[in-house]
Amino acid sequence: MIFADQDRDLAKLAAADRYRSLRPRTGIDFASNDYLGLAGSDRLRAAMIEALSRGVPVGSGGSRLLRGNAPEHETLEAEAARFFGTEAALFFASGYIANTILFATLPQRGDLIVHDALIHASAHEGMRLTRATCVSAAHNDADAFEDAITAWRATGGTGRVWIAVESLYSMDGDRAPLADLAQVADRHDAILLIDEAHATGVFGTDGRGLAEGLDGRANVITLRTCGKALGCEGALLCGPAVMREFIVNRGRGFIFSTAPSPLMALAVGEALRIMADEPARRDQLWGLIATAERMLAPHGVAATGSQILPLVLGDAARTMRVASAIQAAGFDVRGIRPPTVPDGTSRLRISLTLNATAADSAALGMVMGKALQ
Repeated sequence: MIFADQDRDLAKLAAADRYRSLRPRTGIDFASNDYLGLAGSDRLRAAMIEALSRGVPVGSGGSRLLRGNAPEHETLEAEAARFFGTEAALFFASGYIANTILFATLPQRGDLIVHDALIHASAHEGMRLTRATCVSAAHNDADAFEDAITAWRATGGTGRVWIAVESLYSMDGDRAPLADLAQVADRHDAILLIDEAHATGVFGTDGRGLAEGLDGRANVITLRTCGKALGCEGALLCGPAVMREFIVNRGRGFIFSTAPSPLMALAVGEALRIMADEPARRDQLWGLIATAERMLAPHGVAATGSQILPLVLGDAARTMRVASAIQAAGFDVRGIRPPTVPDGTSRLRISLTLNATAADSAALGMVMGKALQ
């Protein structure tokens, strides 16, 4: 059998209750990352229609270093740099690709990457390709980062240190101690890499994220994904101009990839403007967060102070049974299992977006109570 190894591996996944499959989306949205409801917004749709009508191409036709560098890419990057207060920005087709290229390209042989234990899988993918040494630090523990750097220096490490974290963690909804980590970076002449995927659009002035105030520093690089609160696709790396130029010249994933759609670059620019022009969206989301925390607390859902509310059930099989029962009642709540989360921490991930209402949250609480029994 040609794919015998793959078939055996799939059978193991099924036996461990980790087999995954694609299915249509149904039910009230408590699963997506479309936090501000922009993916289906009239204003974003109108911007796309207008762009198509005046001939903005859907495809780029090549890599950015060939003929794929469209005016829409350049315009977005300039606008994003202004919006987030950085010297430069660079647009990628996805956050996964941006993180992979970042970690594979910028840290050099002899450098050290200290990353949070719960950082995104895309960062791990980039670290698989890096020439730097990589070590993990305890989640959200700035002292653990300090200790890892000190221990590395004590063994003779002389290169640059890179500190890699998410500002808001996608499975727990908790925040990184960015101010403390920035101090660690300053003490060790290190570069702080902040993944703002789940904070952009929700936190900060006009949705600038939790890294607002650190942007523009010479030793800070931030990643803003465009497929979550911005309602589009792609990602923006924001930071010093040398970051942009080095990736353009040395980032193999950037150099040899077809450029993202110019149409999508235009849409992302419009989404940035919507975030600034329509603060009521964030106000409405925070109202929904307060209601959902209150309605779901009786069922063991702890408040996180964010739009991500996890309910850790532990056992993977039970988690998926509860999720299925909730979905059957018309609410799209997903169960999250290893390896996405550590063993023994399978959970329901409740994502709050403007695609649901306060009344939906109340109804979800009633359904959840029954499903958990």
